[in-house]
Amino acid sequence: MSSTLVSMHGMHKAFGPVPVLRGVDFELRAGEVHALMGENGAGKSTLMKILTGQHRPDAGEIRVGGQPAVIASPADAERYGIAIIHQELNLIANLTVAENLFLGRELRRFGVLQHGAMRAKARQWLARIGMHTLSPEAKVETLSVGQQQMVEIAKALALEARVLIMDEPTAALTERETATLFALIRELRQNGTGIVYVSHRMEEIFALCDRLSVLRDGQFVGVRDIAGLELDEVVRMMVGRTLDARFPKRNAVPGSVRLAVKGLSDAHVRDIDFDVRAGEVLGIAGLMGAGRTELARLLFGLSKPKAGTVMLDGKPLQLRTPIQAIAAGMGFVTEDRKGEGLVLDLSLRENISLPRVPAHLGLIDRRAERTRSRELIEQLHIRARDMELHVRALSGGNQQKTVLAKWLALEPKVLLLDEPTRGVDIGGKAEIYHIVNKLAERGVAIVMISSELPEVLAMSDRILVMHEGRATALLEADGATQEQLMHAATGGR
Repeated sequence: MSSTLVSMHGMHKAFGPVPVLRGVDFELRAGEVHALMGENGAGKSTLMKILTGQHRPDAGEIRVGGQPAVIASPADAERYGIAIIHQELNLIANLTVAENLFLGRELRRFGVLQHGAMRAKARQWLARIGMHTLSPEAKVETLSVGQQQMVEIAKALALEARVLIMDEPTAALTERETATLFALIRELRQNGTGIVYVSHRMEEIFALCDRLSVLRDGQFVGVRDIAGLELDEVVRMMVGRTLDARFPKRNAVPGSVRLAVKGLSDAHVRDIDFDVRAGEVLGIAGLMGAGRTELARLLFGLSKPKAGTVMLDGKPLQLRTPIQAIAAGMGFVTEDRKGEGLVLDLSLRENISLPRVPAHLGLIDRRAERTRSRELIEQLHIRARDMELHVRALSGGNQQKTVLAKWLALEPKVLLLDEPTRGVDIGGKAEIYHIVNKLAERGVAIVMISSELPEVLAMSDRILVMHEGRATALLEADGATQEQLMHAATGGR
């Protein structure tokens, strides 16, 4: 294997009295894809933020190319050839794609911005990641989460980094975009780039990576070669135990139709028909831009339909606002947890209580609120030292579980889940799957959008596949294959 690009030795970091990293070692070689793994809150993001100059370590040494390095800011990291693709999108919404790609590195001639040259170069970078049709002049705020993720990838590539950190890069991508990214990663590896790959998707780790390092509770557990490695050993290193099954057994027996949708249409989806029974999980699959999220937003009153009807327990619904949807008994776990799912500067308790604050005689019942919040924090294994902690301070996976807890507090009749396990570790995913199954057993009708085909197949009773705003297939999950889903997702029937 090639020479060491980056080494970190004895890294310590605490936030106040809470230790986050305790003597962690990490090494990245030239021309390798190295998986960095661990449960949410294990310290992965903190370690990478130290490497990219966003945090200063309390102790420890960093070497780049064998020489001691002081990385005190993101600018220092960039000078050392280190770039990161953030899990939480780091783009400026009201700027164009090209403006984001060149932010802080604008092309000028005699002091005048060269807009044409920047747009032309942006097109080249976008084409390299398969986004030929995305205009460099498009405002980022008009893009889907998946498109924004691809812009983040293009932004990192533009730096021509020797060390590239990818934090959950495929979390918002579909199979097609993921395949394009994988081809690019293999090309970069061939050219000697070292890639740190942070992901909870086990298929990706085994398909793509050369080695993996595992952190647990802020400590370094070990490093392994991927060749010959078993999944059970990885799980045991991460969580200190094996999982009984990756996808828990489903016991719910669907009852009568709870949610019925007929001819639902707007600017993004056309003539959608389906129903979901009480106790049923209806999976929704499709490629980026297929209209899956737009459909969920219509059902939750975030968008206005042009045509169609929605019935809940046989009664017509006029869902013009989310407040009406919540009053009818609907919950929505959005794919954009930071932008739409949480209020980051409120506490964990306050976020869980947002849809419906416990009250008595018109006054907030703080005792009931704390009791219910504590129950849900324990039920979903949300790792936080205090329910009064701001949600901003939680890891990405624990933020995702907080969004789920918020809607469980509502005890909904229908729960819309848009990428519910995005950015959640394998142990956390198993917990969310268990919660989904328990909700189904209680008679909740669940609509689950996911880009992970194994997840859709394992967790659904039936699967609706969408392509360019239309439904192309409605399949029984039992017996369906990934190939059938992809065929329908690309327009086949």
